Amino acid sequence: MARKPYQWPADGKPAVIQQHSVAKHDVLRAYMIDYIQTLVVSPQQDQLRLTVVDGFAGGGIYVHDTTRQTVYGSPFAFLQSAEAAAELLNRGRQKPLVMNIDYFFVELDANAHASLQRTLVAQGYGPRIGQDIRLFNSAFESQVDPILQFIAKKSPKAGRSIFLLDQYGYSDVPTAQIRGIFQALPAAEVILTFNVDSFLTYASDSETTKKTLADIGIPDALRGRSIEDIKRSEKDWRLYIQSCLYRELVEACGARYYTLFFIRTEGHGDYWLVHLSQHPRARDVMARVHWSKNNYFIHYGGAGIDMFRGLGYSADRDRAFTGQGAFGFCFDDLAGESSVTTLMEQLPPLIYAHDDGLSFGELFATTCNLSPADSVRYKEALERLVQHKEIDIVGQDGARRLKATTITDKDQLLPATQKTFGF
Repeated sequence: MARKPYQWPADGKPAVIQQHSVAKHDVLRAYMIDYIQTLVVSPQQDQLRLTVVDGFAGGGIYVHDTTRQTVYGSPFAFLQSAEAAAELLNRGRQKPLVMNIDYFFVELDANAHASLQRTLVAQGYGPRIGQDIRLFNSAFESQVDPILQFIAKKSPKAGRSIFLLDQYGYSDVPTAQIRGIFQALPAAEVILTFNVDSFLTYASDSETTKKTLADIGIPDALRGRSIEDIKRSEKDWRLYIQSCLYRELVEACGARYYTLFFIRTEGHGDYWLVHLSQHPRARDVMARVHWSKNNYFIHYGGAGIDMFRGLGYSADRDRAFTGQGAFGFCFDDLAGESSVTTLMEQLPPLIYAHDDGLSFGELFATTCNLSPADSVRYKEALERLVQHKEIDIVGQDGARRLKATTITDKDQLLPATQKTFGF
């Protein structure tokens, strides 16, 4: 029922990797570089503390299934992107920023674990193994508690960390395990893969499907409905089940903020790349990566702040595509314009509901989970609303914001003194 695990031969040959997994590694690199830069909030900051955990690390080296080129895996995506971020952050600094990053690479398959160790040595990371790079030949679930204890001791206040849980299917990492990570480490982030297409292909009213949902930790995801009933009565039953799964999944994981979109495979998407965190800034970093790496992602909902409106709840669910049609929302220029224009329609009522205004940070934090838009597109929509004299944006110093690039989290969004749309 899950995607087939990589095959790691005992003779040391690399496993074969497909393009959608290469795309995922590119996304990890982009996210890591941007994320690390957001952690440095002051030029006077002299140290950055972070722990990176790859719970299904693989063998580190692959051969591309079509180009036959050598491809390095997720451990190297993390290591190399941290090095790139350090280089960017240290430009112009008189005192170099110390990168205090610990890496935990966990892999159950013995051949893959041996391959990863060989590849780390071959790429010059050998002296760091056992120091800031720790390798474990075991299941992630057997290492998670000691890792949580290490992080909590290293960073008692928040536990700044990233967990990559690239499971082979959809039930290797129960939601209770992810919820436990967030309970122990308030500043943790989790990047999870979930093979929703495989689940939909094999889902039925059998005990096997019920057990799978229970193992994931979302036994009531279908809200008491049978698969047979959903297939018979829902026009797009796959989209209906997706909407049910996504809501239950993120709620069961206990994350306050999330992105959940498909990695494209041959132009379509068959598995979710889910980013979970407790802070809107982290969510926004990943959302920006979706837009910058738009060839890698697709979304089958709408463009505004209610992107799954009606899905799984209403007969009006077909309208949720918001002009994107059956081809989906591809994070391209068309989708970007659609996001901005839709936000222009949806944001004014929220702003007008607050006579004293609300801050941009509050607006974004309370609506971003429901939108594929990042803060850049929110701010562009607000700029246009200012131009249309629909709202005013005022900084703490009383200055009016006229451009998207000048809007900050603490700026107040207010109904304009003279409106044209009549909200």
